[in-house]
Amino acid sequence: MKNRVTGIGGIFFKSKDPDKAKAWYKNHLGLNTDQYGCTFWWKDKDGKDASTQWSPMDAKTDYFKPSEKQFMQNFRVENLEELLKVLKEEGVQIVGEMETYDYGKFGWILDPEGNKIELWEPIDAAFQ
Repeated sequence: MKNRVTGIGGIFFKSKDPDKAKAWYKNHLGLNTDQYGCTFWWKDKDGKDASTQWSPMDAKTDYFKPSEKQFMQNFRVENLEELLKVLKEEGVQIVGEMETYDYGKFGWILDPEGNKIELWEPIDAAFQ
């Protein structure tokens, strides 16, 4: 596969009080927060609109499972189905099944230290 990761799709971290965290980042750093956190819009190398998500999540979330870490990385990828096949062949631990939504496809893997990584094949137009 030529292109695997094409960018950072998001940064997600556990927070004791996600609403307080969002307010702090809005007040002190100027993030334009909403119920999910903050979406950063940018242009990709072809000039197409793209986004990166920043989200504090409830400290009790099980979304990062099986990882026990306080954060999860999300990487933008091309051709997620093919990438998951290649990663599996390479011995990478795949977590769960790929899921498809109006805004893209998602798959999950674990790195050697147990950090959960979300792989996202986005449909950026779905956010506009």
